[in-house]
Amino acid sequence: MFDNTCKFIAEMYSPDFATWLLGEPITLTKLSPTELSLEPIRADALILLQSDEVVLHIKFQTKPDDDMPFRMADYRLRVYRRFPKKRMHQVVIYLDKTESEKVYQTTFIAGSLQHEFSVIRLWEQPPEVFLAAPGLLPFAVLSATENKVATLQQSSAAVDKIADRRKQSNIAAASAILAGLVLEQEVIRRLFRKDIMRESVIYQSIRTEGIEEGVRQVAVNLLKEKMPIEMVVKVTELTIEQVQSLLIKDVE
Repeated sequence: MFDNTCKFIAEMYSPDFATWLLGEPITLTKLSPTELSLEPIRADALILLQSDEVVLHIKFQTKPDDDMPFRMADYRLRVYRRFPKKRMHQVVIYLDKTESEKVYQTTFIAGSLQHEFSVIRLWEQPPEVFLAAPGLLPFAVLSATENKVATLQQSSAAVDKIADRRKQSNIAAASAILAGLVLEQEVIRRLFRKDIMRESVIYQSIRTEGIEEGVRQVAVNLLKEKMPIEMVVKVTELTIEQVQSLLIKDVE
């Protein structure tokens, strides 16, 4: 949920991210990972944005990953194959503070092959960077601030000043979700209006995913009670293929 929320915000407000990461407010368009290889790439909370001259590859991470250096090198080569003349900037953004040394890895080495990428640990970044741009407001509470509640209050006040209602609701929802990494829900609910957040695309997406997961769990429970597949399909309105898939997973 956290990684995908970041991905959504980066896609929606790419000029703010370009200003932060590239130093210039370039309007970037989404590049699908499926365009980069004949073989499928595993599901990933990453974003690839491109202009005529540059590809910005952002990978949001809540937890350290042993394979991160290889994956960044792999994406670099895939992008080069597709766009050999474009420069590329790659950055892994770690959201949640950790003592792991893995979040300091910036190089992949395999024999004579060496590839470098950037890493940003949000808890080391000054909050002013994120409070200065609407699209970056959700990250302020995860920054190097001594008083996270006060910083979230600043973010909330900035969100209230956003004139565009849809943009306001999206930023509010993302801010509330990411704040859940470091603050209690009671504090978050006090600062962000629920009615505003409910209008956001993020909120609707999470709600839909929650409903779908609930339906799948009901199907699993019915299968465990030995209900025939045809009856499970009728009760849950899932397809027979979806129910059979759940049955296979349950057996495994």
